[in-house]
Amino acid sequence: MSAPDADLAHLRGWIGREETHLAEVTEDLVARFHATLDRPGSPPRRGEPAPRLIHHCLSPQTVPTATLAEDGHPQRGGFLPPVPLPRRMWAGSTVRFHRDIHVGDAVERRSSIADVSLKQGRTGPLCFVTVEHALSVDGERAISERQDIVYRGAEDGAPGKSAPTTAPGCHTSAVEPGAPLLFRYSALLFFAHRIHYDRRYAIKVERYPGLVVHGPLQAVLLMNFAADLHGAPPDRFSFRSGAPLFDDGPFTLNADESGDGLALWTAGPSGAPAMRAEAGWGEALRGAA
Repeated sequence: MSAPDADLAHLRGWIGREETHLAEVTEDLVARFHATLDRPGSPPRRGEPAPRLIHHCLSPQTVPTATLAEDGHPQRGGFLPPVPLPRRMWAGSTVRFHRDIHVGDAVERRSSIADVSLKQGRTGPLCFVTVEHALSVDGERAISERQDIVYRGAEDGAPGKSAPTTAPGCHTSAVEPGAPLLFRYSALLFFAHRIHYDRRYAIKVERYPGLVVHGPLQAVLLMNFAADLHGAPPDRFSFRSGAPLFDDGPFTLNADESGDGLALWTAGPSGAPAMRAEAGWGEALRGAA
């Protein structure tokens, strides 16, 4: 498929489409999130602030298993437009935390399609779908998120030209992305995308060299790294994926001081950046590069 083959006018007909979900931040979910990420100490209890980015685990799509597509995603259409490109990935997000959500809160998430656009990438057409999420508790806004989803063709999943290696950050921490971590995080999201847990599918069908580390998992690891370095979680957090990471070797979390915030990134075994992020406290972010 080439970019002109897509009926952009039809896909843009999804702009403005909305959906609303309500979900409770349960103690059990918080405990599983805490354990999956190997956070120190005891998990927060009812009435205490919930971990940042746990909202990604709320209100997952609960379609029947028999209706999933070959890659494990729900079938196209419905809330998201039926983009006719086979590969779908979470490209990045910009998140603002207006207030804490607490363990035990009932969180309402209102989502809307903000934009649909087509671009021609290095390996073929790309379709970007932008979704805006507003999360609230008892009618009070708690979190705003602008999420970018990218669809692409079925070219090899293995990286092409290697990204330039960069020096480690002033602050670094190593992560071993074993299959149990990836499987547990998929389970938290109720997310069946097979590239994260089905090694044979990831290698034989999508032609990756191993299991793929989730973009939002990298984001929450960088978020926690920023919070640990600063002594408090950021008010604003932006992240964008640049290259995939795999479970075939350790990767690092990196951070440099940047104005009154932190510039963060993950880097694979070669030292090439994979995801870039920016954390800010108080002032607005400039946006992740």
